[in-house]
Amino acid sequence: MNGLRQEGLALAGEIARESGGSDLRCDLLICPPFTLIGEISQQLGTSTVAIGGQDCHAEAKGAHTGDVSAEMLADLGCRYVIVGHSERRANHGESSTVVRSKAAAALRAGLVPIICVGETEAERDAGKADQVVRSQLAESLPEGIDADRLVVAYEPVWAIGTGRTARPEDVGAMHAAIRELLSERVANGTDVPILYGGSVKPENARELLAVKDVGGALVGGASLKAEDFLAIARSCG
Repeated sequence: MNGLRQEGLALAGEIARESGGSDLRCDLLICPPFTLIGEISQQLGTSTVAIGGQDCHAEAKGAHTGDVSAEMLADLGCRYVIVGHSERRANHGESSTVVRSKAAAALRAGLVPIICVGETEAERDAGKADQVVRSQLAESLPEGIDADRLVVAYEPVWAIGTGRTARPEDVGAMHAAIRELLSERVANGTDVPILYGGSVKPENARELLAVKDVGGALVGGASLKAEDFLAIARSCG
């Protein structure tokens, strides 16, 4: 929930302008607040930067005041939508069942869901991180989803906005566990991109993106500065 119209358009415009060079070996996606999606989508035009939503409702329409459907996002030019972000799970009490229904809604509307999973500090300290993440993912996957229409993001809750970052070996172990489950549950599950999200910054991006099974980054605070966001993007490959 950051960015009024003027600053949001300026940020998206700078990212689009500066990402046009040949030094980027990754795909870029920005997910602005709902209020800015329409204008930013038009602003991006033929840019290679994709646009997505931060959340969606499970229903296509109806009496759901304050909610936004996946179809509405698609109508504005979105190609992706984040579902099950740790802040939605914690602040809005969203269960994995709710997340699964939102992911299914994304598929219905032709969007690619970015399904987020991650453990709290207490769950990791109790030795339950692997169990929690596997359970969240298994319960959040819609029936019959395939690798071409799915992105997964691992975001250790204790490393979001705290300045703390998971060690590369911890990230690798969790991404390997996620990959194993995806291989069991999703057709061509070895091809599903698994993003890491947890205080990713220009200073640590290269090390984190080099970890096996880390296929990209879900960038939080660092995405509010175009230079930081693009520095992370340039760390890919």
